[in-house]
Amino acid sequence: MDDINTIENFYGVYLLYCLNPKYTGRTYIGYTVDPNRRIKQHNKGKKHGGAWKTSNRGPWTMVMIIYGFPNDISALRFEWAWQHPQSSRRLQHVSKKKPREKVYDFCLRILSEMLQVGPWNRLPLTVRWLNEEFARDFPPGKGPPMHMPICYGPVVSKKLPKTKSNQDCRGLIQPSSQIKPDDIILCYVCIAPVDSARKITCLNSECTVTCHILCMSKSFLSKGEYVPIEGICPKCKNQYLWGDIVRKFKGCYGNMDLQINVDGANDFYCSDDES
Repeated sequence: MDDINTIENFYGVYLLYCLNPKYTGRTYIGYTVDPNRRIKQHNKGKKHGGAWKTSNRGPWTMVMIIYGFPNDISALRFEWAWQHPQSSRRLQHVSKKKPREKVYDFCLRILSEMLQVGPWNRLPLTVRWLNEEFARDFPPGKGPPMHMPICYGPVVSKKLPKTKSNQDCRGLIQPSSQIKPDDIILCYVCIAPVDSARKITCLNSECTVTCHILCMSKSFLSKGEYVPIEGICPKCKNQYLWGDIVRKFKGCYGNMDLQINVDGANDFYCSDDES
């Protein structure tokens, strides 16, 4: 499974397509923390955890999934808006489904609009086609923002083990007789201790900056922004996308390669062994 992307802290919103000739063209939008388990539940039916709308109408294929949401609430709100575009105040500008427009095409049109508006256009999301047979190009000018990579191939979610820690909610180290002064890592911004398991670092492999995630995010924030999009590393002064910094912190790169240009800009592309 070396060619499968493994993601920690997975919160995803997916699109299903019905392969049953009797119900051909039907779609389903849902939320999951484990896409591989979820598609099995849908195909086994309601008694095995699947949704009643998909029960006894399979087989279904999971066409694509959007992930990288900070928590389940954020993902569930995205799911609801994608399911009910006419009821979402953020999508009032989107026209209704056209008479001859296929439901699948309508779902993709709604998605392209959602990724263009706030707050979703500021999140470090990833668009992944799980079934390349159904992959489509986004309409001109309606593709995801530059900080959202489009990838292909399977993905596996990974739960982080729950362990006892000596840190508080900010990742600050609490006093302990087992901690030696030499082991304490200080935040480059606020100079306060930060746990090594919660530190956030620069994308530049030669930069040794270490920060609390809140401290780094504040240094990336521009005036009028609530969520940072891009900023300059407080130490090496190179410019990066905030979504890329967060992906490194969460261990979400997997088989992705990150190219850092001379001018500090960064681009994502998926390696050949993912497709």
